[in-house]
Amino acid sequence: MSGFEFIFSLFGLILGLALAEGLGGLARALKASHHVRIGWPTALLGLFVSCDVVTFWMYGWAMRELLPLSWPVLFGGFLVTALYFIAASLVFPDDPAAWADLDAHFDRQRRKVLGGILLANIALMATVAAYAGAPSFGARNLVVSWSFFPIALLGIWTRHRRVTVACLVWLIALYPLSAVWH
Repeated sequence: MSGFEFIFSLFGLILGLALAEGLGGLARALKASHHVRIGWPTALLGLFVSCDVVTFWMYGWAMRELLPLSWPVLFGGFLVTALYFIAASLVFPDDPAAWADLDAHFDRQRRKVLGGILLANIALMATVAAYAGAPSFGARNLVVSWSFFPIALLGIWTRHRRVTVACLVWLIALYPLSAVWH
């Protein structure tokens, strides 16, 4: 077993649990949909978290040759993947039927969820810079990578749900955009 395989066995487990937690929350909400309105904000937040978890997993693979087997890498990776798990678990309530409308739950949790994902991405970018060198600032990276941070901050700071939803739409659009813009 290589060092990366050892490291990523922990990261992959927690990331997989984060995806399962998000999907489980969605399944519970869908089962209660005859009692509760899910709404676009919650659905978009769940999609955003899922996309970011998968992207982090892809970054891990891309950095497989660069990450040393060390306590800081293992513990730092644990902290970041724990942020993903917690963020995913906050998207949907434990008991969706207790809510008439999940938009109210969204309003209570969005800052925590977006803040956790923002911190995870700051840690990711710092790790990439430390092990792979400073990222470029070309047009593609400015849009695809660097626009993430101010848009996520705006989604956290705003008091208006519509602005947060627009931020989520932008953030979600970055994933397919990064796949087609090379």
